[in-house]
Amino acid sequence: MSPPLLRNEEGWKRHAVATPDGYFSLETEDTGGVPVRLFLTPDLLAQAEDTLYRQIVNATRFPGTKLVAITPDVHYGYGVPVGCVILTDRQEGAVAMGPVGFDIGCGMMSARSAVAAELATPDRKLAFNREVMKRVSMGAGGTSVRFGKLPESELMELVRGGAELYVDKYGAAIDRSRAERHRIPVDDAWDVPWGGKGRPERGLDQLGSLGGGNHFIELQRCEETGTLFVQVHTGSRGFGHGLASNYFELAREERPDLGADIDLGYFTPESQHYRAYLNAVAAGGNFAIINRLIIFEQVAEAFRKVFREDLELVYEISHNLVQAEHHPDFGDVWVHRKGATRAFPAHHPALVGTSFENEGHPVLVPGSNRDYSYILRPLPGAHKSGYSVNHGSGRRMSRGEAARVLSQEKVNEQYRHAGILVNLDGEVPIDESSACYKSAEDVVAAVVDAGLARIEYTLWPVASLKGTEESSGVRRQRKAKGKERDKARGEARKTKGHY
Repeated sequence: MSPPLLRNEEGWKRHAVATPDGYFSLETEDTGGVPVRLFLTPDLLAQAEDTLYRQIVNATRFPGTKLVAITPDVHYGYGVPVGCVILTDRQEGAVAMGPVGFDIGCGMMSARSAVAAELATPDRKLAFNREVMKRVSMGAGGTSVRFGKLPESELMELVRGGAELYVDKYGAAIDRSRAERHRIPVDDAWDVPWGGKGRPERGLDQLGSLGGGNHFIELQRCEETGTLFVQVHTGSRGFGHGLASNYFELAREERPDLGADIDLGYFTPESQHYRAYLNAVAAGGNFAIINRLIIFEQVAEAFRKVFREDLELVYEISHNLVQAEHHPDFGDVWVHRKGATRAFPAHHPALVGTSFENEGHPVLVPGSNRDYSYILRPLPGAHKSGYSVNHGSGRRMSRGEAARVLSQEKVNEQYRHAGILVNLDGEVPIDESSACYKSAEDVVAAVVDAGLARIEYTLWPVASLKGTEESSGVRRQRKAKGKERDKARGEARKTKGHY
């Protein structure tokens, strides 16, 4: 059966109506009565890709969808936009897979110090990057420096036990109260589907490794305190990707009508895979939490060696998950945050009894590595966006386009002039350079203006660490994927075909 055409795709932005609540409401024949809220400034709406409309509509069409919120870092993704929040009914609605994605539980960690930022001299920045690289393997093929390869049984124990078990078993000196979640429960009867197309066993030797793409470790100067902070962005590595791949295939088998659109796969409660997929998300999320905490330990050790002071964990938080929550307007829901971050304000029921009960928990929002990053505190108005804000500044240039139009020499010079050391040699990954990203200031302004959160800390990069893949295979794969996405965007502009 041919999928329906969209009725309002042409000129869809004129249907976005500004509200006094700080967002645009988008209601068309295509959205089927599902509230769609665009947390964008007028400028960000004007800059938004025309092709986003089809993906926004996709987000409204999962069974039981009650709300779609678009965050200001939004950009074209797979199936649904990166930078969207989808609430579905918890009793009868879908658990959607594309809005979780392949990097299950990807997220952020931030730490602070009492070290004055001016002590990050060129020599110390180089020494810090070098010491971190000794302890944390980077790039898509990176493996664990600390653990080597774990037996399947030991990894299974860890992804069941989460941060609680990790700290107890390995004696880690980590304040777990500073993690968004200690552990996401995994059913005793569930086991990792080892093997298959996804090969989650890739994660057996990856705990404590960074990965490639937009993952990073960054030494930062805090404008409010004048001291050094560190942020880390990474996820569940090959383990989470492998789990997602296997369950996407199961969704395709269950719903052959998906065809090539596996990013629109979902499971409803009557599906035999519904509970198993939720367990896979929990296991991938636990892997990602442990991964970030291990990297925090390794980075703290490097920081201590170079600056002779300790790092204190500020917070650890995920941004690619589906979780059971209660919303005051929509009841018991599954909250999917695709490239979006949880934002519970003071006195939210989930924070009762925690150290964040009276202030709300920190929200970590990275910019590019030549732009500001932010730590926010949620405000009561966050309920409007499903208690969610953006997870970053958002891409404005694809990897393929960056490789075509940016000059490596000019980009490197920009970073040198800004005093930002990238890795050890100053060679900036061109597809992750600042020109590829929106202004973090503009994006965060949309959040603040809508009353979703306030700025607590403003952070400027002084040294950046990113995985680079010099091996021929991975770099060619990345370029190919960039070309595929550019082609998809071009085709979407030319046709009103398949939703």
